[in-house]
Amino acid sequence: MRVGIAGTGKMGSAIGLRLHSLGHQVTVWNRTRAKAQPMLDAGLAWADTPKALAATCDLVITLLTNEQALDDVYFSAEGLLAAPAKGKLFLEMSTVSPAKQEAMGARATALGAAYLECPVGGSVGPAKEGKLMAFVGGAAADLERARPLLEQMCKRIEHVGAHGAGAMMKLAVNLPLMVYWQTLGEALSMVAPLGLDPKRVVDILTESSGGPNMLKVRGGQIGQALAGEQTGVISVDIATMRKDMRTMLAQGQANKRQLPLTEMALKNFDAAAASGLDAADCTQLPVWWLAKGGRA
Repeated sequence: MRVGIAGTGKMGSAIGLRLHSLGHQVTVWNRTRAKAQPMLDAGLAWADTPKALAATCDLVITLLTNEQALDDVYFSAEGLLAAPAKGKLFLEMSTVSPAKQEAMGARATALGAAYLECPVGGSVGPAKEGKLMAFVGGAAADLERARPLLEQMCKRIEHVGAHGAGAMMKLAVNLPLMVYWQTLGEALSMVAPLGLDPKRVVDILTESSGGPNMLKVRGGQIGQALAGEQTGVISVDIATMRKDMRTMLAQGQANKRQLPLTEMALKNFDAAAASGLDAADCTQLPVWWLAKGGRA
């Protein structure tokens, strides 16, 4: 299949390289070509504009930073939908608000395109291995067109409703994880007086009934961060977490639901960002809490 990737950040790169390795003809576009260079070096093709990308591909996957980026990449003069859209299939994987995905779906459909929102659960590791979880919103017929490709990217595909439903499910999946980073810092602060090796403490928590899957996957990195060791890895930065939590709170308000734990956690993450950690990896959150945030 001729597949386009718009947005070659960590996830876009991992997905694009996987699909290329499986024999798909993959073309990429990114605002900054230099960020896509490793993919081009691996043999993937380049499109000069989103419009050119859509014109040469059967299916286009977008993984973009925020809602403004969606408008720019889809609807600008050189956007994806500036090319003839009839019959084109778009798979939109960004994490944005449900209302935005509803609006995107309506605009794309009006132009004759098939549009699926499909935010995914999982980070770069699962993306490389084809073990993401897909939360799909849109028409069932469009999902069946995309399913063969999605099955090469995802271990589980859940069609949860119309446009907007996928975004809502993704926010719900991420919410406990976001709050867990705060509870992890608080748990570590409780045992800090014991003077134990932080790697040992994280290992104990990982094996406990309170250890989520995230801790099992990232426990080693968290232990290194607590020990003051530099991993050089940024899986999810704090700025992205804060953006997603603001979206969660807005959606809760729209649904007339209170999210007090999320609200309190975000206040602490805002404080961490104000101290200079906005671009840091999420593993720095418990480090910051022990050093500054949790001081009475």
